[in-house]
Amino acid sequence: MLGRRAVSVHRFLSITARQGVTAASSVQPTLQAKASLLEPLVQNVRITSTANFHTSVIRMSDVITVDGPAFAESISEGDIRWLKQKGDHVNEDELVAEIETDKTSVEVPAPQAGTIVELLVEDGAKVTAKQKLYKLQPGAGGGSSASPAKDESKSSASAAASPASVKNDPAPSSASSSSTASQSSSASSPSSPPPPPHKPAAGEIPKSAPPVARPPSTPSSSTPVGAVPVTRVTVPKGVDPSHAITGARDEVRVKANRMRMRIAQRLKDAQNTYAMLTTFNEIDMSSLIEMRKTYQKEFVAKHGVKLGMMSPFVRAAAYALQESPVVNAVLDENEIVYRHFVDISVAVATPKGLVVPVLRNVESMNYAQIELELANLGVKAREGKLAVEDMEGGTFTISNGGVFGSMFGTPIINPPQSAILGMHGVFDRVVPVNGKPEIRPIMQIALTYDHRLIDGREAVTFLKKIKTAVEDPRVMFMNL
Repeated sequence: MLGRRAVSVHRFLSITARQGVTAASSVQPTLQAKASLLEPLVQNVRITSTANFHTSVIRMSDVITVDGPAFAESISEGDIRWLKQKGDHVNEDELVAEIETDKTSVEVPAPQAGTIVELLVEDGAKVTAKQKLYKLQPGAGGGSSASPAKDESKSSASAAASPASVKNDPAPSSASSSSTASQSSSASSPSSPPPPPHKPAAGEIPKSAPPVARPPSTPSSSTPVGAVPVTRVTVPKGVDPSHAITGARDEVRVKANRMRMRIAQRLKDAQNTYAMLTTFNEIDMSSLIEMRKTYQKEFVAKHGVKLGMMSPFVRAAAYALQESPVVNAVLDENEIVYRHFVDISVAVATPKGLVVPVLRNVESMNYAQIELELANLGVKAREGKLAVEDMEGGTFTISNGGVFGSMFGTPIINPPQSAILGMHGVFDRVVPVNGKPEIRPIMQIALTYDHRLIDGREAVTFLKKIKTAVEDPRVMFMNL
């Protein structure tokens, strides 16, 4: 811009000079006056080519507003947790936030690379589907690199301005110097201390005896609770330090996530709605353990996955449900809903809470198909990538507390189902076999069912059918 102005001034002067040669003598003094006024401006202007200038302008029209993802039909809202903050640079598809719903966590990736300009929602606030969440300035460069250069330019400008300000400041006057000297002299001389207050020779004579304190009715503690000496303990590895027991006499409150609150609500609703009753049985795991040892290598070589403990129980449950359809049904007010399919929910513990992904149409699956699907759902659950569709539905649930060493327990029904099977740990026990005591690996199993719909006979028969199919899978193949 300065270069263009200087060129215009030069053109104006050259035109003025040419006109001055042919103009009349009466006009000559006026032109000379204009030239004398413009000459200092021209001398102070430095002519520079405009090609050397590079300007970078941030246009507000480039800032885009990013909307949140769409939710499933059964989800209306969620709590947002920001992973990035204002001013952070994000790459395309990089996670900016997570929305925690009642059933799962929904990821919020960046639509393109750029810098976050503004967060439209506070951390932990409730958001709905496709709500506007934040503003993004598209660009490949990071936002942090621009601030050091900006600070550096500011510091250089201030450094350049400081010598000029020192040069332009006038010298201090003699009056100010004398006043400073007088202040320093007065500060150096110590002031005389104030006189001590006058104390009376003696106090007033009391007219009555002082009150006598009554002894406490209960024994008082010699040391307050807050003053109890604390011995710090070592925090175990893997435990969050903010939640760990350290011995300190304080406590911390943490907001419960939506998934935990939803689990608590569903479990309490189940207790308030169902007439739950639990029946028990035990399974001799010798045949299953022997089958896994015998055919494990061939099974892995053909199917690419190990034969675990879950697939025999899932398949046995589907077989027993086909024999007892009422366990696969559900009571809906004054109607009984019979399902013509078997969808088994498998409870999986995650850091955020208990989730129950669903295996679809298990009645037509074999051991290998069940193991492959379980492995796929397990990876999704550990990585937090389970979708709502992976957990919807389900006609029967299996909970395996044995992986944590559980010996016994009574599971709670997962609404809107009518029964749940609880698996527990395998422990060696002495049991009679053909009239002789033998040590066998035994697992305790429990079936909790809705007694409003399922009678005791159906429940016990169903659990015995699972026991028989696990101990001897040949009964399923022969449909016995």
